[in-house]
Parts: sequence; structure tokens; C-alpha cells
Amino acid sequence: MWDIVEVTHEGTNDVKRARKHALIQEYELFRMQKGETISNVLKRFSHNVNHLMSLGKNFDKEELNIKILNRSWQPKVTTIS
Repeated sequence: MWDIVEVTHEGTNDVKRARKHALIQEYELFRMQKGETISNVLKRFSHNVNHLMSLGKNFDKEELNIKILNRSWQPKVTTIS
């Protein structure tokens, strides 16, 4: 019975794998969208990372910091540096 409930709510292993690959691609291509606020960028980024972590992907804090700084606000990071 538990297996049926688990598959119903989480999907099969193939579905989980496909969802994980789609989220990884979204993570790798993550960019700040034109006109998007910083809070919305962080919300989207956190949402993506949280979903990946729930599917078993682990992240180092440094990796996440570099990812968000390099991909979203490169002109501002360059100015600050």
C-alpha cells in the first residue's frame, strides 16, 4: 500500500530521474531575467535548489554562492570587486 501512495505522490524512479535532470539543467542555465527583482531571483533560485536537494542532489554553500553571484549579477560583482 505504501508503495502505491509513494508512486502516486512522487512518481516512479523514471519520473524522478527526468525531473532531476530538468531541474539540473534549469540550475545550470540559471540567470536573472530582465526586470526581475533580487528577491524574486533568490526565490526562484532557492526553489530550484530545494527541489534538487529533495531529489538527492547535494550542494556546497560556496558553489551556491558562486553560482548566484556569477550568473545573476555579474556587472555588479565586477563593480564591487
